Amino acid sequence: MIKSVRIRLLPNNKQKTKLFQFAGASRFAYNWALDKQMENFREGRKLQSDYDLRKEFTVLRNSGEYLWLLGISNNVTKQAIKDLCIAYKNFFRKQKQPGYVKYSPKKLDHLVRIGRKPTVYDMNGHPKFRSKKNGDFRFYQDNVKIQFTNTHVKLESIAGSKKKNRQRLNWIRLAEKGRIPVGMKYTQPRITFDGENWWLGIGFVVKYKLKPMRGLKFVRKHSKRSYTEGVGIDLGIKDLAIISDSTVVKNINKSHTIRKLKKKRHRLQRQVSRKYQMNKKGERYCKTSNLIKSEKRLLRINHRLADIRANHVHQATRIIINRKPRFICLEDLNVQGMMKNKHLSEKVQEQNFYEFRRQIEYKAHWARIPVVIADRWFPSSKTCVECGYINKDLKLSDRTYVCPVCGNVIDRDFQASLNLKHYGETELSKSAS
Repeated sequence: MIKSVRIRLLPNNKQKTKLFQFAGASRFAYNWALDKQMENFREGRKLQSDYDLRKEFTVLRNSGEYLWLLGISNNVTKQAIKDLCIAYKNFFRKQKQPGYVKYSPKKLDHLVRIGRKPTVYDMNGHPKFRSKKNGDFRFYQDNVKIQFTNTHVKLESIAGSKKKNRQRLNWIRLAEKGRIPVGMKYTQPRITFDGENWWLGIGFVVKYKLKPMRGLKFVRKHSKRSYTEGVGIDLGIKDLAIISDSTVVKNINKSHTIRKLKKKRHRLQRQVSRKYQMNKKGERYCKTSNLIKSEKRLLRINHRLADIRANHVHQATRIIINRKPRFICLEDLNVQGMMKNKHLSEKVQEQNFYEFRRQIEYKAHWARIPVVIADRWFPSSKTCVECGYINKDLKLSDRTYVCPVCGNVIDRDFQASLNLKHYGETELSKSAS
């Protein structure tokens, strides 16, 4: 199994300059390869392979036209070209999937407004050019040459000289000590810049493996721990999660801290918008120093909000896993469809439903707990937990379920979690038989 870690880097000014140069070289190689493939398509030629593109880029790199590329590790540019080829493969694969929509409605409306016909480059999933203006700073590092200590990471070719005093530039300080194990087999080291900080994402191989059993996500054959009974989890907007043992995970977006930050963000957004209008020259906008400062403050607030929400989801999922349930049953939510509701889209986006499910699945994998995903059309809220009657007329505004057959009165979200628990027990018994 591969375990991934994302950790913040603390580079000095010289190291920051080199990191930006590496990200710029990666972006240049990616855009160069994309331009080549688009030219091949326009002229009716077959798209070039990853090997041919990298071989041609090596000739360009050593031709003397782009001397600045010689100071960059060739692994950075080669992997950028490989990423483009993978993006094209994914683009062609998506076209073969049932229900694939070539052009999004927003894209078609935009093309009508500007008076242009849609082309193949406007199709959903087609690779786009990477933009420095949009803050696209990321690059790859060789997984063999990267080295770690408890406090630092050594990157390839950051220092141009082999002298000892220059080699120190290769070692960048980590924000957390001992987070990444030393001497492991590493996979896919990626360095990114989010507009404020540099981050390193890397995976390393963990020894034990788990085998799935009959459609269930993760199953442990011989239990060595005392597991409690299984749990069903119903995700919602009023509260993040309602568990079948009557535990409620509160909605962090209703807290005083989040509300205060959102109010501050709203004010800053209006301030930035006014400054853009004040500094407009013709059809172009001029960025002043104060405008850049305001945008950085706005970026910090957005990062702060995202970190608080991510931390809340991590704490909630960790508490659920630490109870060691026999199984966990979740519902397969249609988040994309829920986002189309203009009254609920912002609330749904803030809840991070997909992130909650993702964390439950991989943490349960580590703890060797089965995860059952209920069918999307399973009527967990509409089914009476006492008699099994399905109330098809139940509305979203009805927060309390009243059964017309047996008279059962219960909170609809708590009832959904109980039904999910029964669903998980049924599926688990089927797979065990």
